[in-house]
Amino acid sequence: MAIAFTAAIPILRIFDEDLARRFYGDYLGLEVDWEHRFEPGLPLYMQMSRAGLVLHLTGHHGDTTPGSTVYVQMEDIAAFHAELRQRDGIGNLRPGLEDAPWGGKLVEVTDPFGNRLRFAGDA
Repeated sequence: MAIAFTAAIPILRIFDEDLARRFYGDYLGLEVDWEHRFEPGLPLYMQMSRAGLVLHLTGHHGDTTPGSTVYVQMEDIAAFHAELRQRDGIGNLRPGLEDAPWGGKLVEVTDPFGNRLRFAGDA
């Protein structure tokens, strides 16, 4: 049997559960797949996903460092960009649809915790 890697799932640090749900759920359109706490009152660890994108969000300080960048390849980036522009972002988010230096298009958003999500695809 050959070695095969089937997925890499980014883990992003969050500091406010409600804000994370609004940004990743209401703004980016991801759904909560599951949630975990070791016991009530302890930080949340959850998985959210949409159309093949899977992210883990954690309130645990030892899991990851805030300020990370996730590069997400996708299809129909123009439709995704239009969708984001119609939604209420957290703060004053108005992401552009930029030309990537290597071809294609980019949409970059920064979550309320300093993590950047860089979406890339053909327009």
